[in-house]
Amino acid sequence: MKCSDFLKELSDYLDNTMDATTRADLEEHLQWCHNCYVVCNTTKSTIEIYRGSELYELPDELRGRLQTAIMSKCACHSQGKAEAPTNSATVAKADSEK
Repeated sequence: MKCSDFLKELSDYLDNTMDATTRADLEEHLQWCHNCYVVCNTTKSTIEIYRGSELYELPDELRGRLQTAIMSKCACHSQGKAEAPTNSATVAKADSEK
């Protein structure tokens, strides 16, 4: 399983609305993929913190930068490339170069 496949299924995984085979595949991926493990646990924690709170809609610019950063990490990981740490300055710089 690729990271991009995991990310496509993340919502259903967290909602526990998938078949047992797919869930087992995702959990196996989490065993060896640190990046997806961090994304999954961060998302879970965020949901728990904000459960019952008012929803906050992300600005389009921030949503785009976050999606670009996540997909960039997934692309590097799935191609076996070394990854440089991504921080907000790196994302902002990459965003401004587009």
